[in-house]
This record gives sequence, C-alpha cells and structure tokens, in this order.
Amino acid sequence: MLKESVIMHSISDIHQDEGNTVCSNWASPNKLWSSLADVGEFLHTSAPQTMQHEKVSFQHLHFKAGQRIHALGQEFDALYLVNSGFIKTVLFDENGYEQVLNFPMKGDVLGMDSMHSHEYASEAIAMSDCDIILLPYKTLISLCRSHEQLEQAIYSLLSRELARQQQRLSMHGTSSAEARVAKFLLALSERFYSLGYSRTTFNLRMTRNDIGSYLGLTLETVSRTLSALNELGVISVSQRQITINDASALRNLRKLPSTKLKTKLTECFQGSHIANWALAPALS
Repeated sequence: MLKESVIMHSISDIHQDEGNTVCSNWASPNKLWSSLADVGEFLHTSAPQTMQHEKVSFQHLHFKAGQRIHALGQEFDALYLVNSGFIKTVLFDENGYEQVLNFPMKGDVLGMDSMHSHEYASEAIAMSDCDIILLPYKTLISLCRSHEQLEQAIYSLLSRELARQQQRLSMHGTSSAEARVAKFLLALSERFYSLGYSRTTFNLRMTRNDIGSYLGLTLETVSRTLSALNELGVISVSQRQITINDASALRNLRKLPSTKLKTKLTECFQGSHIANWALAPALS
C-alpha cells in the first residue's frame, strides 16, 4: 500500500538534499492535500480570486525509491505533479529491455503523453522517495474550462514536453556519443539550477546504465566518457557527484581526442583554462 505523505518546505526554507543545497519555494509543510491555488502556484500560474475560492483539493501520494507510480497500459485517469523527488519514465520491448524516456523531477507532470490514448503510454518509477500530487484528469479538464490561466499552464506544459523531446531527438541524430554525454550533463545542470540547486555541482540520481539507455549508448561508453572528461579536468566525478569545471569545454565538445593527443593536451593545458581542447580533434 502506498503511504500518503508530503515533503514540502516553506518559501524561506533552505535544506540539504543528498549533497545538493537547494532553496525550496513550494507549499507549506505537513500537508496531505493541496488546493487549486497551490497547484496553480506549482505550475507557475498566478491564482485569481475565483481559483482561490475553489473548494476542490488534490491528494498527495508518497512513493519510495523503486516503487512504480503508474504502469504501461494502465487506464489513464490522472496526471501526476512531482512535488519532490526524482523519477524515470520507461518503455519495455518484447524481450523486457528497458528504454528510458525521461527523468522527471520537481515541477514536472507525468502522464501528459497518455491523454489521447486513455491509457498510460509509459511506466513511471521512483528513483528516490517522491511526493506526488494527484490531478484527476476529469476534474482538471473541468477546472480548465472555468479558469483560463490554468488551461494556459497545461498548454505550456505540453509545449515544454514537446520541446524536450525534439531536443533529445536532435541530439541523438547529430551528436557523437561523447557530445551526447556532455549535452546531457549541461541540460541536467540547467534543470537543477532552475530548481534552486547548484549549477556546477550535483548528484546523478540515475545510474550510468539509465543514462546510456536515455542517450542510446552503452553503459561502457557512458562510463568511459565520464572517466575521460574527469581525467581531462573538464568535470570532477566522485561516485554519483558531478562537478562541472569547464562548461565551455562541454558545450564545444564534438569528440574526445585520441589517447595520445589527450596526453599531450593534458600536459599542454595543465594548470590553465582548458576549453580549447574541445576543438583539438579538428586539428589532429
């Protein structure tokens, strides 16, 4: 049975989250239910008087790491707003191979891809303890008809998800394996920063195997690329903690240099700014 809980913090609360410092700006603590005005705030929508006076409330559900939030093919009846925690959405092929689609986190909504088919188009699994706000679909649609700002927020969420999918497809089609890993780290850095976390130091909530599945790479390629970037000093890796030392080098990376050239570059740029090494393959 799922336990109902909430992990929420006041606007001035600053807490430590497994090594990441974050300024939380979500709802008040110790709530099992959120009002429509709360949900509107979570979705970055200002709440007019009509929304504040709505009597409807939305339930919070607590999931432990490893628990399934919704299953592929399950009847679609609700969206899930992530209040805290980290999740992965996946598909499975006929052989049971897991394909990671996305890594939702605070502020993201699960189930947007399921509205047209009336069944969940993917499986969502908690990667950490999560607090989720349940948004019954019929209730939400009814409220959108009455509150234009809420409707616009839902459209905005749909647009954001489409943009993320286009970005991922573009990355798969045009980038080398190393560049995919670099772009993934930069995108993750920006997502953490937008939530109040450090832009340069953060913990990977997903495994290297999950990252490989998401990027269309093998576990070995992901591990090798992270190790090479660490060796060059572009990032620092300590188990799951990543520190980005040179964002410019990551941004300009096309392909990692050969082992021989990498040794020369490390010696050449030791103790100085190393962004130029990213262009080295074109010169070799």
